[in-house]
This record gives sequence, C-alpha cells and structure tokens, in this order.
Amino acid sequence: MKLKSKTALITGGSKGIGRSVAEAYVKDGASVIICARSESALNSAKDEISRFGEVDSIQCDIVNKQDVKNLTNFVSQKWGKLDILVNNASILGVRSTIIDYPEDVWADVINVNLNGQFYLTKALLPLLLKSEQPSIINVNSAVGYVGKATWGAYSASKFGMEALNQILADELQTHNFRVNSVNPGATRTKMRAEAYPDEDPQTLPTPDDISPVFLYLASDESQGVTGKVFEARDWIRK
Repeated sequence: MKLKSKTALITGGSKGIGRSVAEAYVKDGASVIICARSESALNSAKDEISRFGEVDSIQCDIVNKQDVKNLTNFVSQKWGKLDILVNNASILGVRSTIIDYPEDVWADVINVNLNGQFYLTKALLPLLLKSEQPSIINVNSAVGYVGKATWGAYSASKFGMEALNQILADELQTHNFRVNSVNPGATRTKMRAEAYPDEDPQTLPTPDDISPVFLYLASDESQGVTGKVFEARDWIRK
C-alpha cells in the first residue's frame, strides 16, 4: 500500500473526482479527511468510503475564513501534520460570452476557484511543512491553460490556479515539497454535464478511471517531481 501512514485532505470530496480520489487513497492505506459545503453529501460519501478504511469529514466552505480555520484546527488536532492536499473544490458558473457574463457570478467563481484555494492552502502550509514528503495536487482544467470562448470566469480562475501552482512549486522547492496540477480532461461528472448538456456521459471515463495519476502524485514515487502539469487521461488503466 503506497499511501500507508500518509494523511490526506481532499476538498470537494463529497462527489465526483474528489470522492473517487478519496476512496482510492483510503483503499491504498491513507487516512483521509474530505470536506465540502454540503454536510449531508459529506455524510453520505463518508459512509460509503469508510467501508474501505479510515475517512473523516468536515463541512467547510473554503471562501469562509472561519470555516478554513476550523478545518485547519481539525486536521492539526487529528494528525498534527498533513502529507497530501488535493485542491479539488470548484464551481462552474455560467457558460456565457464576456459581454453578457453576470458580474455577481464572475465574482463567486473567482472567489471559490482561486481565492478559496489560496485561503485554504496558505492555512494548511504549516502542517504540510511538517511532513517528510508533502504533496499538493491542484485540480485544473484544459481551459486553465488555453482560454476558450464562453468559459469566462471558470477559465480565468483556473489560469490563476495554475499560476498559484507554479508559484508554490518555486517557493517550496527547497523543502522537499511537491506541487503539481492535474487536468482531468472530459470526465463523467455533474459539472461536465452542466457544461455540456447534450453530451452522452457514457462516452466519458469515470472519476474512478482517472484516479491513478492522483495516487502517483500522492505517493513517494513522485518524489522530486514538482511544478508539472499532468494529463489524467494518460494514466487511465488500459
């Protein structure tokens, strides 16, 4: 078990990619905490994943600084350190041209997808620095590297997230720290269905299918690998 004795926190861990990564980590020996905004969804995910190993959950809105403080204290009291942080939580917003993009929605998307990632990562860095092999995995998107029409705030926020990924990788390289981003690609999730309502989800890989890259980046096999972008589809088991 590659993740035995490792501790991991996964944001947006109640569904989709976050939930699948949490289950994969637990099955591989890690102790995991999942967080999300919906307590009922968290409880459901926790009940399902706990069949495979140690998992805990805590409600947290990552743009709420008190929630972030509570989560950080929870992790500190439970483990005293953190080995793996998966920044997965995000919202889509709307598909719209810039001229028609609602300003309040723009602010919400940037707040969750970029500011919230900063708040949480900054708060947890002291606990990650106590790990011998700390790893941050930032979940990005193809539109976080190449801008496309009608992706608006989501694309802009993901570009910002990649900048944060590179900044952290550069700042932390002397601490045996790994910071990498993953582009899941088209995956069978609720967010994907909202973005592409006419697409047949059965033609897409599931979140479970793309978990291998997350396992690699969480394990000591990726020691020394930092500041990189990984395409999850390249890691799907054949």
